[in-house]
Amino acid sequence: MTTQPTTTPEQNIILIRYGELFLKSTYVRNHFEQTLINNIQTSLKKTEIPARITRDRGRIYLHTPHIPQTLPILTHIFGITSISPATTTPATIKHISSTALTLLQPYLTPTTSFALRVTRSGTHTFTSQDMATAIGNDIVQATHAPVNLTHPDIELFIEIRDKNAYLFTQKITGPGGLPLGTQGTILTLISHKTDLLAMWYLIRRGCNPLIALTNTTLQPEIHSFLTTWHTTTPIHFITPDPPTQYQELNTLAETHHCNAIITGHTLETTTLAQLHTLKTSLTTPVLHPLIALKPEDIIKKATEVGLCL
Repeated sequence: MTTQPTTTPEQNIILIRYGELFLKSTYVRNHFEQTLINNIQTSLKKTEIPARITRDRGRIYLHTPHIPQTLPILTHIFGITSISPATTTPATIKHISSTALTLLQPYLTPTTSFALRVTRSGTHTFTSQDMATAIGNDIVQATHAPVNLTHPDIELFIEIRDKNAYLFTQKITGPGGLPLGTQGTILTLISHKTDLLAMWYLIRRGCNPLIALTNTTLQPEIHSFLTTWHTTTPIHFITPDPPTQYQELNTLAETHHCNAIITGHTLETTTLAQLHTLKTSLTTPVLHPLIALKPEDIIKKATEVGLCL
């Protein structure tokens, strides 16, 4: 597939999708959605990007005149599964067909194939197939471009929701998970950059982080990591040497009502006896998200989340 069109002057909204929230009850889902919206607003406010946010069934809509600057921010906010900069138009065949042609005509030729991916929710006088057929015919007549539903050069997605339709060519992947702040508090013991990756797995599950740092040289790396993932947390400096370290961890976990203590230990970097000593010395449950990962898998994932090990 050739490169999709990425920006057009007509784009005026960003569709934000989220996944696991659908599994929750109505009350919990509303709480999670509002938390996600608050997280988005907080992140955009820090960068002084003006935006207005609305929501509907299963969608959050972000209205901003600064779409290119907003996209990198949204792809680092937990709870978002994907985003699409889109063009809005009334949900009629005439309006959607005209907008689709405006979006695709600069990119289509008699040798450039296209496909329409139409979805619909709400009550309409037409089906998704009716819409795809009518719009496809209009585009073919205007551009003579061939239709290829299996391996098109360009895909245009048309999402019809009640009275509005949203047209877009991109689905940009987000980090997924749960919105930050919807779960409990974790205390992460950090002495190496790998420990930040362990913390990432838990904050992706919605946990509020707290850091117990034994290596002060990691402060710039921690600040960069937290900034990238739009996260803030207190950093507490503790001794690197047990058993004093264990006492300080227990005090921090109790004082801040932490639900778990997180470490970046793996079977490659520690022994079962050392893990046993750690667990029996701490009064809060200890989790090791990286315990079963191979070194190459850790390096790959660290690179994906912006850590250079």
